[in-house]
Amino acid sequence: MPIKRYEMADAQWKQISSLFPVPKTGRPSKDNRLMFNAILCIARSGAAWSDLPECYGSWKTVYSRFCKWRGTLLALFHALNADADYENLSIDSTVIKTHQHGTGAKKGLSTAIPTNI
Repeated sequence: MPIKRYEMADAQWKQISSLFPVPKTGRPSKDNRLMFNAILCIARSGAAWSDLPECYGSWKTVYSRFCKWRGTLLALFHALNADADYENLSIDSTVIKTHQHGTGAKKGLSTAIPTNI
C-alpha cells in the first residue's frame, strides 16, 4: 500500500513509536501515529492549523497534542540526530544580499570602503 504524501512509512514509525508517551488516565486518546502524521502534514506543507485535512480529525486536537509533545518532539529530534546517516548530506550555500538601506546604518554615513589605507 503506498503511503500518503505527508505520512511516515511503517519502518520509520517503528523506529520512533517507543519515544511517545502512553496516556495514563481518561478516555482513550487518538492514535499517536495519526497525530504525528497530522503534525508532519502541517510542518511540511506550511499550512495553518485550521487548514488541516479532515482525515486527521479536529485541528484543535492536533494542536493540543503538539503543545503537549513539545518536549517529546525535542527528545525525538535528539534521538534521531544521534543516529543520523550522513551518506547523503546536502548543504545549502544560498547567499542573500541586503540593500544598503536595509543594513541598519545611520543616515549620512558613507558605507564606501576608504581607498587611502
